[in-house]
Amino acid sequence: MTGCFHCGEPVPAGVDFHFEFEGEQQACCCPGCQAVAHTIIDCGLGSYYQHRSAPAPRAEAVPDELKRLQHYDLADIQQDFVSERDQLKEVQLSVSGLSCAACAWLIERHLSQLPGVRLIQVNSTTERARLRWDPEQVSLSRLLAAFAEIGYQARPFLPQAQEQAYRREVKSYLLRLGVAGIASMQVMMVGFALYEDLFPDIDAELVQYFRWVSLWLSVPVMAYSALPFYRNAWRGVKNRALNMDLPVSLAMIFAFVASVYATVTDTGEVYYECVSMFAFLLLSGRFLEMRAKRKAAESTANLSHHVPMLARLETPDGEQEVAARTLVPGQVVLVTPGSPIPADAEILEGSTSVDESMLTGEHLPVHRGTGERVFAGTTNVESPLRLRVLRPLAEARVSEILRAQDDALLEKPRVALLADQLSRYFVAALLLVTLGTYLAWLQHAPDKAFWVMLSVLVATCPCALSLATPTALTVASSRLTGAGILARRGHVLDTLPKATRVVFDKTGTLTRGEVALASVSLLGRRTEAEVLAIAAALEAQSEHPIARAFRPYRDHRLTVSERENLVGRGLRGVIDGQGWRLGSTAWLSPGAEDDALCVYLADEEGLVARFELADPLRDDAERLVRRCREQGLATTILTGDGSGQADKVARQLGVDELVKNASPDDKLAYLHARDAAGEVCLMVGDGINDAPVLAGAHVSFAMAGGTDIAKNSADAILLGDDLQRILVARRVAGRCRRVIKQNFSWALGYNLVILPLAAMGHVSPWFAMLGMSASSLIVMTNSLRLSRS
Repeated sequence: MTGCFHCGEPVPAGVDFHFEFEGEQQACCCPGCQAVAHTIIDCGLGSYYQHRSAPAPRAEAVPDELKRLQHYDLADIQQDFVSERDQLKEVQLSVSGLSCAACAWLIERHLSQLPGVRLIQVNSTTERARLRWDPEQVSLSRLLAAFAEIGYQARPFLPQAQEQAYRREVKSYLLRLGVAGIASMQVMMVGFALYEDLFPDIDAELVQYFRWVSLWLSVPVMAYSALPFYRNAWRGVKNRALNMDLPVSLAMIFAFVASVYATVTDTGEVYYECVSMFAFLLLSGRFLEMRAKRKAAESTANLSHHVPMLARLETPDGEQEVAARTLVPGQVVLVTPGSPIPADAEILEGSTSVDESMLTGEHLPVHRGTGERVFAGTTNVESPLRLRVLRPLAEARVSEILRAQDDALLEKPRVALLADQLSRYFVAALLLVTLGTYLAWLQHAPDKAFWVMLSVLVATCPCALSLATPTALTVASSRLTGAGILARRGHVLDTLPKATRVVFDKTGTLTRGEVALASVSLLGRRTEAEVLAIAAALEAQSEHPIARAFRPYRDHRLTVSERENLVGRGLRGVIDGQGWRLGSTAWLSPGAEDDALCVYLADEEGLVARFELADPLRDDAERLVRRCREQGLATTILTGDGSGQADKVARQLGVDELVKNASPDDKLAYLHARDAAGEVCLMVGDGINDAPVLAGAHVSFAMAGGTDIAKNSADAILLGDDLQRILVARRVAGRCRRVIKQNFSWALGYNLVILPLAAMGHVSPWFAMLGMSASSLIVMTNSLRLSRS
């Protein structure tokens, strides 16, 4: 019986399903696999079969199933999981049947060829995919059917469904683990009678009886509990790819077969207790690994649970309970104390404390009053609120954070890729060493050759090596999220420990970005009230932070004509037939030396007033710069502000370097110069003009209150405005790097020590089994320490 070329399953006798690949007829086990294979070949993706590292899942999609996919095209259903931006739709999918990176490549290539598909990204580790498409050209049901055409099942990702899948996986693991545990205890009890050193006078017939009892007790372990190891190993062998389940499966099968032979022929030793305990410990390790990853990802899962479901909408007929996802901007909602806020909104009436810990990581409630913004998913603590919806739930901050987290999951850090490659090479080297050990012992002591080979195979299984990196990265990412730091790019944990310089924007980053009027100096015959009203009229249509300082002095009786914004200088316009200019010192009062941030007002005859503005430092800015210095990090203020305010801030904070009056291009050039000098720069900013430099830095952070474009350009986002979190992120990244090195050192060191001992025959199979399992548990436990950093 041969195997199906597509899925690797056995081809039943009498079945005749074939397709041609590279001039040869290939057998399939069913018409589904045959149809999928034809689709792959016809789409020009035949190289999938050359590069995949595991067989595809069996194709079982039927027409009725594909018809049911059409329900996903209904607008009401799509509201639960589809977001829309720039006339394109986007969805997160759960994909079943993924077994290796080649599967992700196949799906991306196949889907990208469909008309209307703008983005398809697949993560084979998380079994998730992101799909963005033009609904005018292709429907969602057609895209889901495209997954089925090549043998995969895709469904919209919903947290509740993911939770159910996790529970099913836990149940399956516990069942297999229970069978292996019970059988192991029974086999160990019976196995005591087989130790000749303990019972030298035991009857030979009784020994043989106990051997048969041990055999039948270990059969459920081999046939059921260890089945996942065989499946994964078989997929790798069929596709000429090596994975860590191969040496595990070989060790168990060799030991069991040799023990069965010894039982049937009544010769040699039996190792049923080793086989059963090996399966039990290995399943225990993987179960603990699964739980550790689940625990590490709980912050992300919990965040999705905070997305509100219901809202109390104010209507002309009274209050009405509606789904939160149906809210649109402008609607008014009511929120009672203790209830979640259903959308990003502005407070119309009421004053309360809001628990924003799920967004910022700060557990103390913050005060929010009339006119202030509140965010979806946060909790109203004290008093009832009346809110006006600003953005639909799909565009709320919590939804943006969830999308950013998904982006981060789709990127695999370089260290993780290196670990994957090293693990594969290590398996190949292990098998060669095992074969060499067997051949060597076969020449000198044939009766010991098999058991020495088995000890080498078990003792050096690279389980710990494969766990060294992913567990640490998962826990570290969870720790960052819990601390209010959202890592959007996979390289953040790699790069942060290497940073040698921190580069800050000034306004809105080191300062609060709340520019206020400090003093007015009259330089003409106008009164203070008059010059303030004129300045406010000129700034009325500006969104610049300086403009907000003049808003309280606005006189709506003054109208401005011929208004012109002169970038880098200021504003000019005509009020009541007279020309006015409001702008920087360099433009209106060249040569003046101002120690603070100042703007001047001038009419057609000359200067009329001087306004001194203040933008107070953040409370923790000075402490942050001091701690950077203590950690050996150089500091730079890189700002577009050309006034004396920049010098004043630099002196107050004691930074190493000040670069002021810098355009976005100048800021990017500065980073390139530092890069050429061998420095690794960490950039922190918040404004639109910071977007190019945030994108161009080695690693970058955007402030929570920053512009959307800044947050989209940054590698990480501070979910609160606490600057100290930058150093928290660097500390966690540094600890993650050290833990990964420790894990690698332990895993490789253990194998280098145990390998020669096992090869010389000094390690028995049962001791090798315990050592391998203990090594894996040590690596996982060490990684979990990151959650307490």
